Amino acid sequence: MLSSITDLFLRIALFDAGVTNPQLQHLAISFVIVMITAALVCFAVSEMTFNYSQVDKLWSLMPIAYSLMALFTFPSPRMLIMFILVAVWGLRLSYNFYRKGGYNIIPWKGEEDYRWKIMRNNPSLKGRFRFGLFNLFFISFYQHFLIFLFCTPLLMVAKNRDAGLNWLDIIAASLMLLFIIAESIADNQLFRFHKLKKQGESTDGPYAGSLKKGFLSEGLWRYVRHPNYACEQAIWISFYLFSVAASGKWINITLAGFVLLVILFVGSSSLTEKISGEKYPGYAAYKKELPRFLPRLF
Repeated sequence: MLSSITDLFLRIALFDAGVTNPQLQHLAISFVIVMITAALVCFAVSEMTFNYSQVDKLWSLMPIAYSLMALFTFPSPRMLIMFILVAVWGLRLSYNFYRKGGYNIIPWKGEEDYRWKIMRNNPSLKGRFRFGLFNLFFISFYQHFLIFLFCTPLLMVAKNRDAGLNWLDIIAASLMLLFIIAESIADNQLFRFHKLKKQGESTDGPYAGSLKKGFLSEGLWRYVRHPNYACEQAIWISFYLFSVAASGKWINITLAGFVLLVILFVGSSSLTEKISGEKYPGYAAYKKELPRFLPRLF
């Protein structure tokens, strides 16, 4: 059964009528097994502990695992570059999650994303059974499936392992590194702002105006409302370019990953902005003034 599902996935995801490479089939099966196992563990732990941020803890780690598996099975210069970039992205994001209290010495504990509590109180999801279904299908399985999808360029590169490095690899790596740095700057600014806000400090520094408003509107937040989200999406769009460099196809099925990721961030940012709009009187004006993800060029 699993072999049939994987074969179907390979035919669709790798844009091929039939994949006969047993190593590639084994790698895809391994990806599927890891994805399903992680989703089931996250669902079980979150249901037992009522902490629904279990997938959040693995969000930055799963791509590292997929990249490492791909590198060991299909080593190549392109795959090594992809692994290094994903590892840099993942370790940095894990550190950011850790300093916000997301990880705990007891693995299933740690700070829960405040939005899950709000979702639990949503009338359409309220109740143990209904939210349990939401947890199973969206929080646990869909999010892990999404992580799996935006990592599928690894499979496309594995399929075309003999394709040499080219100019598009340089562009993809440069863009990915640039957006990782930009996301780091955005996360550091946000962390510093919340730290000052929590301490209740008044300051004449760069966040004075934001502290008065209650939300960050300085630093990279002067240009777009969600620079960290924008960079996260751009990182995986850049990652997709490696599949283009390997296959020679500008449009291939592995783009489904970053497309669905963008849709997820649109929904996630809308919820965040709804909460901010209800808490801070000045947020509506800020929302009208600045774009959500893409800065205005003029």
